[in-house]
Amino acid sequence: MKKYLLPLVAIAFATPATAQSIIVVTGPQAGDSSILPVAYAELKAGENRAAVDKLTGETTLDARDPSRLINLGTAYARLGRTADAAAAYDNAIGSPIRYDLELADGRYVDSRWAARTALANLNQGRPLLALAR
Repeated sequence: MKKYLLPLVAIAFATPATAQSIIVVTGPQAGDSSILPVAYAELKAGENRAAVDKLTGETTLDARDPSRLINLGTAYARLGRTADAAAAYDNAIGSPIRYDLELADGRYVDSRWAARTALANLNQGRPLLALAR
């Protein structure tokens, strides 16, 4: 499986009652000036409605892109829209697009594994916090 270096990826899971989240982020790679439109800045700033607007609006990312779907699920979860969050994570799991995501600690994980983990955490209401470097 090829590893794609994603300039910005945020994966966050939340329960609306606690408003806490897991956020795993990686910054731009050395020599890579491109930025993927995955609403990282909006999620980091807690602007979840803006993140939903960005991720559901016109973008260069495929609608089936796992990083787009995972971050959309994150924004929905933070807004208390858990059914929509679960659907976004399910769509990321079933996406024909698959690649490794770089986590904040430098590890790479399969995009489907990341989506499954997000869904499991959403279903179990396990809020944790892990911010990037």
